[in-house]
Amino acid sequence: MVKIAIYGKGGIGKSTVSSNLSAALGKRVRVMQIGCDPKADSTANLLGGRKCPTILSQIDERGSALTLSDIVFEGYNGVLCAEAGGPTPGIGCAGLGIIAAFKKLEELHAFDVYKPDVVIYDVLGDVVCGGFAMPIRGGYAEHVFIVTSGENMALYAADNIARAIANFSSRGYAKLSGIIQNSRSIEDENARVNELAREIKSDIIARIRRSGDVQTAEAQGKTVIEAIPYGEIGAEYIGLSEAISQICGIGKGELVYA
Repeated sequence: MVKIAIYGKGGIGKSTVSSNLSAALGKRVRVMQIGCDPKADSTANLLGGRKCPTILSQIDERGSALTLSDIVFEGYNGVLCAEAGGPTPGIGCAGLGIIAAFKKLEELHAFDVYKPDVVIYDVLGDVVCGGFAMPIRGGYAEHVFIVTSGENMALYAADNIARAIANFSSRGYAKLSGIIQNSRSIEDENARVNELAREIKSDIIARIRRSGDVQTAEAQGKTVIEAIPYGEIGAEYIGLSEAISQICGIGKGELVYA
């Protein structure tokens, strides 16, 4: 089982990247995507635009009667979808909520039951502490990819995430495996992301152009891979899935996009 964490600033497009990556990989391997953002919308476009019940909400509602079928749902291309969720706004800690959600998945032996080939954690990266660092420091992820644009705040968050990964990697935890540029079409964007890559000693594994195809697909509650697989941006997400497959050693089966 290959375990991947996708990090980045809130609003930078992590969920779009994660869900399209899951949809593409789902063509040949069994994928599980776990949303680790209190908004709980990471997997919506794999589920026809619907948000699934979160693990935290189901723990509160069902208590000891909770089962995996209450918190894991099958989406497009057989991708298994789960959302950690978060506390009521203004009450509690979202990071602790992620820890509780992970523990519940372990308690219910989710990975043993579903046997995914790839697990993708979609993680908010504005603050890399507590529960938001769990995929890095808890042994949950082996590879971390950072999503960024050339905007200042996105680059700042990416640098912070890279520093956190470096701190934990010395203890044998997850490693930084690449940068994914989710472009915003700003001036000198490629050069700015190139500079970040040099500073944090990583590689840019994909540059996804800004495109209305993303919004068109999401208006249908779908990923680009499902809605417009043969468009230019669909091809870029397929290229991203192939790059990550090579880096992470994900199955060698042929990708077929119908």
